[in-house]
This record gives sequence, structure tokens and C-alpha cells, in this order.
Amino acid sequence: MRRRTLLSLLAAPTLRSQSLPLERLTSPPGFHWFGYYDKLQFDPTSRFVLAQRVAFEHRSPTPADEIIIGVIDRHERNSWREIGRTRAWNWQQGAMLQFLPHSPSRVLWNDRVGNQFVCRLHDLATNRTETLPAPVYTLSPDGRHAVSPDFRRLNDCRPGYGYAGIPDPNAAQPAPRNAGIWQTDLQSGKQRLLISLAQAAAIPHLEPFSSGAKHWFNHLLYSPDGARFIFLHRWRGAKEGTSFATRMFTASSTGKDLYPLDPHGRTSHFIWRDPAHVLAWARHPMRPHERFFLYKDRADQVDVIGEDLMTVNGHCSYLPGNRYILNDTYPDRDRLQHLYLYDTTT
Repeated sequence: MRRRTLLSLLAAPTLRSQSLPLERLTSPPGFHWFGYYDKLQFDPTSRFVLAQRVAFEHRSPTPADEIIIGVIDRHERNSWREIGRTRAWNWQQGAMLQFLPHSPSRVLWNDRVGNQFVCRLHDLATNRTETLPAPVYTLSPDGRHAVSPDFRRLNDCRPGYGYAGIPDPNAAQPAPRNAGIWQTDLQSGKQRLLISLAQAAAIPHLEPFSSGAKHWFNHLLYSPDGARFIFLHRWRGAKEGTSFATRMFTASSTGKDLYPLDPHGRTSHFIWRDPAHVLAWARHPMRPHERFFLYKDRADQVDVIGEDLMTVNGHCSYLPGNRYILNDTYPDRDRLQHLYLYDTTT
């Protein structure tokens, strides 16, 4: 479906009574999926659609498991073209496959070469592939930089989001100084450490960190103007057991001016509404239960969103114009997830 078609339907006053047309894009063999909800799956014209193909389901990937990176051409009867392969992936987020912002033909994904995670930068028009010496997580809106956690650490602490194949060299350290959030220049491939785990662990929490707490970073996302980015600081110790605690920070694009946007321990899925506001599923003292809250960055201003309607956690996105929130639910007893639109004006 083309974006403009979808948006025209969303703008219609009889939205609730309409059925949106569906178009199947992939076919056997194999199983196809894309990855995370905050990545660019379409080119600017909506002709090309990125996807990943794998030959199995229902188990975690091993270091030897390889997936196919492909592109679907909607102008050629949804034909599939392989553009690469990778052994750096997971079920939650794939291989961070995505279009470079504003580019009609350049895409990237993560891969593993020997004992190093890398990023492949591929041009659909020329069929040429470059390799950057570091993996990526989220891209700045201008397409010049990426920020990433340590995927080795992430796989050790939260395997569903890291990559198998390379052990964490700091596995025995609660909060190492040489691991954290890295920024990569997508033109030169140069990396620099912006925020270390030791730095985050040194910032006081509402309650003292539990005994033996091990710290990691997850879920990074630039603001729409690229001036700041979000990251989740998570830890697990004696108090958390098999679970973990979370606080959400924002920081400048250079890793400075850290602000604890949600320090209450339960931040989950989130999205920037605009450069100054973040929607997130979280816990807050203003309500007895977890809900979606709209936070104003670098300010003590929080509002409840969809209090009686958006009552379960989900992958939230604002549609252009910020009137509608597209959301889903976790699987129900029948393993079905439910998609819905929330109208912020009504």
C-alpha cells in the first residue's frame, strides 16, 4: 500500500467503518519479516520495501544461522531481490535493516565478520556494498551519524536484542568504562564513545542500585530534528532477579546534557512525537498502573495519553501530523496481536 493511500484513508471521517486494503508482499519459500517499528522500511516513493528471509522459526538464532537481506519491488509484481546476507540478527529487530534517511537507494544492515560486528551499506541502484567497521542501531535524521550500544553486552544481558557469536569481553564487570553508547560517522566509519556504562551507573537513582547490579543500554532513538537521542539504561541485580529495572534518559547528539526523562523503573516502548515530546509506556506516581505517558523533554511535565483506551503495552508510532497514534498489543491467548489507531483529538 502506498503511504499517500493509507494517509488519505486515515483522514477520512468514516475511518472506523472502513476496511483498509491489504496486499501480500512476500511468498514462499522461507519466512519473512522486517524488524523494529522505528526503522525506515520503505524508500521515499514507497516502491521498494525491505525485508529479511530465514528458513526456520521457533528457536533463537545461533552464531551459524544466516538470513537473507532482500528488497521487494512493488512495481514489478512484488518481485524479491537478494542484496546480502548476515549472521548478526535477532527476531526482535532483525539486522537493523533500514533505508538511509532521504535516500532513494541506499540501505544498511549489520553483519558479523570474524570477531567483529560491522555494518553493510548497500546501494540498490549500483548494487555496490561498502562495509563500515562498526554496527549501527539508530540513524540521525540527516543520515550522517548512527548511535549504538555494545551488541556483545546486549546479547549477554538481553539475548533477544543482541547478536550471537561474539562474547562480551566485559561480562564479569557490572558497569565497564570502555563499553556503552558509541557514535559512528557513516561517511568515514570513525567511532567514539559518547556515554559509558560506568558513567550511567554513577548517576544517582531514586533508590540505590540493587546488590550486584549489572548494567546495559538498549533502545536508542534520535529526536526528529537530530539534536538529541533517547536511550534506556537497564540493570539487573539481587532485587530484580530474572527481571530488570529501567530508566529513560535523553542526551544531546554529542552525548552531553543527560536528562532522566523517566526515572521510575518501568519504561518500555516509546516514540518521539516531536523534538520536545516523547510518548512512552511507563510507570508514574500520578497513576496506580502503567500507562502511556507523554513526557516533555528536560521538563517536569507529564500527561496521560489514552487512559481508558490505550491500556496495554505496545509498539507506538505517531502518523504524520501527530493526530493519530498507530499501536499494537502483545499477543493474546490465541497468539494474536491487535492493531489499532488512537485519535488524539477525540
